[in-house]
Amino acid sequence: MKKTAKLISLAVAIFAGLSGTAQAEGFKIGADVVSSYVWRGSDYGDSPAVQPALSYTFPGIGVVVGAWGSYAIAEDDGDRYKEIDLYVTVPVGPLSFTLTDYHAPDAGDSFDFSDDGPNVVEASIGYAKDNLTLLAAINIAGAENDNAKYCEAGYKFYDKDGFTAKGFVGAGDEDYYGDGEGDNIALVNTGISVSKDRYTASYVYNPDTEKSHFVFMASF
Repeated sequence: MKKTAKLISLAVAIFAGLSGTAQAEGFKIGADVVSSYVWRGSDYGDSPAVQPALSYTFPGIGVVVGAWGSYAIAEDDGDRYKEIDLYVTVPVGPLSFTLTDYHAPDAGDSFDFSDDGPNVVEASIGYAKDNLTLLAAINIAGAENDNAKYCEAGYKFYDKDGFTAKGFVGAGDEDYYGDGEGDNIALVNTGISVSKDRYTASYVYNPDTEKSHFVFMASF
């Protein structure tokens, strides 16, 4: 969907990866307000956005099903970017296996998975232990699939006085996550994210597009 509209993230928002924190059983709702929607090194919508989330964790087994969205507040070239993602995550020890449907509702029907449709399906595996998180993902179906790949490593290096800080680095297919000028794997997402309470500030740099982003997020 990089050229038809945009994917996101489930991994959501600023630090696309895994939280490494077990989710409470039952329903969970929430929302983030972000100064801009940056995912895997790219900005989508060129606007502040509201990002609602709904999930359910099955008791006893820890399987999570959920929905995540992003709605731009301001217009970009006459349009407000929208995204609705559905996912299921299966935990296995320190690993988690996730299947995500990234959907751009303005681009077509909700469950059209054809080559020119509005959905991209991604399979990913994550690892979280102590301060380290790892993610590997591949597109397996949907629009402009091309089996685009992405991998990311994150490390929490600071935890003091209520502040936590994480560094991250991600690489992906250049023609999908980068400048669109090659088929190689390139660094596309590097940066640092600092959080306290419900607030997070992140500096993100995409070495392939040579663009920087500075994002503020408030979670509710």
